[in-house]
Amino acid sequence: MTAADPDIDTFTRPYWEAAGQGRLLLRRCAGCARAHHYPREFCPHCWSEDVTWEPASGRATLYTWSVVHRNDLPPFGERVPYVAAVVDLAEGPRMMTEVVGVAEADLRIGMDLEVTFRPEGETQVPVFRPSSER
Repeated sequence: MTAADPDIDTFTRPYWEAAGQGRLLLRRCAGCARAHHYPREFCPHCWSEDVTWEPASGRATLYTWSVVHRNDLPPFGERVPYVAAVVDLAEGPRMMTEVVGVAEADLRIGMDLEVTFRPEGETQVPVFRPSSER
């Protein structure tokens, strides 16, 4: 196990199983109708516990990023440089992630992205690449 392996428990298992099938899930609150990410057992907006899983579109825009040139934790050191990013999901929440498949010089705030999945241990981790719908 490395620092990149997700911590999967009973609560987050549906999220990681969906990721393994190439699907991104979010949590949505029945009380205030807002989506949120990262997955929680309660709504961070109104504190309701009436939240459920729902499929996300996989569309996002780039909010901010930083290019990581040094990371001593395995397996990240083998991946440098990489783009650590925050994206705005089409459904509203912001998500910390990695942007792949684009040169650093081509990154732009607001650029259209789409989810893709990278193998990580025994599961798939959602990362984002430039949208193919340009």
